[in-house]
Amino acid sequence: MSKATRTDPQPSAPHGADSHDLIRVLGARENNLKDVSIEIPKRRLTVFTGVSGSGKSSLVFNTIAAESQRLINETYSSFVQGFMPTLARPEVDVLEGLTTAIIVDQQRMGSDPRSTVGTATDANAMLRILFSRLGKPHIGPPSAYAFNVPSVRASGAITVERGDKKTVKATFNRTGGMCPRCEGRGTVSDLDLTQLYDDSKSLNEGAITIPGYGSDGWNMRLYKESGFVDPDKPISKYTKKELQDFLHHEPTRMKIAGINMTYEGLIPRVQKSMLSKDKEAMQPHIRAFVDRAVAFTTCPECDGTRLSEGARASKIKRISIADACAMQISDLADWVRALKEPSVAPLLTALQQTLDSFVEIGLGYLALDRPAGTLSGGEAQRVKMIRHLGSSLTDVTYVFDEPTAGLHPHDIQRMNELLLRLRDKGNTVLVVEHKPETIAIADHVVDLGPGAGTAGGSVCFEGTVEGLRTGGTVTGRHFDDRSSVKETPREATGTLEIRGASANNLRDVDVDVPLGVLVVVTGVSGSGKSSLVHGSIPAGEGVVSVDQSPIRGSRRSNPATYTGLLDPIRKAFAKANGVKPALFSANSEGACPTCNGAGVIYTDLAMMAGVASPCEDCEGKRYQPSVLEYHLGGRDISEVLAMSVDEAGEFFGAGEAATPAAQRVLSRLSDVGLGYLTLGQPLTTLSGGERQRLKLATHMADKGGVYVLDEPTTGLHLADVEQLLALLDRLVDSGKSVIVVEHHQAVMAHADWIIDLGPGAGHDGGRLVFEGTPADLVAARSTLTGEHLAAYVGG
Repeated sequence: MSKATRTDPQPSAPHGADSHDLIRVLGARENNLKDVSIEIPKRRLTVFTGVSGSGKSSLVFNTIAAESQRLINETYSSFVQGFMPTLARPEVDVLEGLTTAIIVDQQRMGSDPRSTVGTATDANAMLRILFSRLGKPHIGPPSAYAFNVPSVRASGAITVERGDKKTVKATFNRTGGMCPRCEGRGTVSDLDLTQLYDDSKSLNEGAITIPGYGSDGWNMRLYKESGFVDPDKPISKYTKKELQDFLHHEPTRMKIAGINMTYEGLIPRVQKSMLSKDKEAMQPHIRAFVDRAVAFTTCPECDGTRLSEGARASKIKRISIADACAMQISDLADWVRALKEPSVAPLLTALQQTLDSFVEIGLGYLALDRPAGTLSGGEAQRVKMIRHLGSSLTDVTYVFDEPTAGLHPHDIQRMNELLLRLRDKGNTVLVVEHKPETIAIADHVVDLGPGAGTAGGSVCFEGTVEGLRTGGTVTGRHFDDRSSVKETPREATGTLEIRGASANNLRDVDVDVPLGVLVVVTGVSGSGKSSLVHGSIPAGEGVVSVDQSPIRGSRRSNPATYTGLLDPIRKAFAKANGVKPALFSANSEGACPTCNGAGVIYTDLAMMAGVASPCEDCEGKRYQPSVLEYHLGGRDISEVLAMSVDEAGEFFGAGEAATPAAQRVLSRLSDVGLGYLTLGQPLTTLSGGERQRLKLATHMADKGGVYVLDEPTTGLHLADVEQLLALLDRLVDSGKSVIVVEHHQAVMAHADWIIDLGPGAGHDGGRLVFEGTPADLVAARSTLTGEHLAAYVGG
């Protein structure tokens, strides 16, 4: 038999499996996208650019990544799917060539007080196992070192059934590491009772001094007519039982003034109505009350470590787990590296890799006990990245939302290297970004626009970076923009003295902050900028502080409700139609009864994923049909809420609908670059930068003399940065002092005075390395910031 001969295929005929090298999107219509069709190369770095609101996130997150996640979720059993978030199919005709998407976004990490950098990564879990094996004295299993596990001791019979066997245990013990006093929070909160009431007065004399508890209001009537206390007796004369009923009584249903109401003690009532809400969303007088009435102090029992006495006493080489978590991560990595213990070698290797990833990504200055809620959006995003750096996965799609947010130009270089490393492992990397330094490393660029909101949603350009530069789009035109430093900076009108600032990593910093000018505080990530500004210039009388903390709002909250814009609009509608303003609130009398003013019906499908569908009665308009018959300037209330800020500005600016109070709020929203937002867009759909600018617009009406802003350029396109600088100039020219924590070189160059902290991060930072004008900083080139600013302005 002749020997079979094997003929190899000709190399010119590629394998069919290698032909899938594109992600194809056809007819994407999510949010403001206008039938977008593009092809994205796989295993390449693609950057999506465009002005804020042009549709970048709608295309990348809400279409490509959302569909990838939905398709993966559908591979699980329906039982498992019941525990997963609902994902509707995006509005798109065809999506081909998708791979598994891993989303690394800027959503702040949960602000649960027990969530720390260590618990958000695997570092804490590994440390707990390490201490349970090597700690002396040995106090128990890993849970004994966990500050979110309480110790439990139960005595009495416990019956454990396993098949036919029944065992009875007399006692049950579990050793946890939670400090019993603060319950693992590290702080204890005290309500200052003197801020709640004046005990020399009776209720009828107006003893309660809480906002909203006026003498004739329902809140006051609840206590006066409850029968628990004598309304004519001064509070200082109450018996022990009366004081208990007045301050701490359990919620009780009862009839008061002929109406069924719930009576409860003053303290739990205040905690529910005021202390559980987002301070930023409160009216100024209520915010001031909360600042006065609540004091958070370090737990005296565990000294803020959150851990029980036993967990603090168990040590490895004179270091307890509390000490390890308080160390700067770069130091902790060195300490772990020095531990040579063969019995836990694999654990030490894994812990070492995790800690080294922190250092590599530029977060070596953090400590594992840092509360996760205090991380900036950029820091939170980089903490999430740590899980993926050492991953063996390839051929997946990584989706990043502005990975350079909060990064100094020096650190952007390192972030770029990480993105390229992920790509070189054979992954598709999609990045939504505004910074030219990161756009420059792209293999492929997709520019969306040309404008924002309804004026955006189209692809203006796709191709190489060189093509973008000459493409004539807004991004292309501004790509090589460079601000020049001011020849003659403004003169300060006074100084704010900061002496001995030592919050976090600051080393007794003394600095004079000039007032009446634009001051930029800069330095590498972790050098102590926020500690200096927010720690030494507390938001209080005359200081308006706008940080990047999230706005806590329900699906019902929107720019109109948050900024107080809805009030003048409702009054204008009510006046024009001779009816009550409450009819024009979707949370009050005018709400559609079927969906209670939410505009959508949520159907819970038990073990299957729930579904949100537009309300059929109001067609998503949120109001009763009768309310929509009332018009102002030819529009009903739902049509007004569907307008963008700029459209509404014209509508309320002149003619029959002219409403100066609404016009003032709208012009402030437009000033901060939010002209494209619709008035009724849910706050939950806004990006971090948009939320911050929404806060800024709200606070611009405050009577503050000093404005403190934390990276206001986050999420801003190069073209919008100019508008922001013009706004900051207007604030300064109107007599305000503006202090900005910022990395953007255009803002640094525009400043009148720069305060540079460093020279490094964590314990290598915290010192004042330069103060003076931008021109002096460029000339001296004595700091990292100086070198990068000099390169930027071409100095």
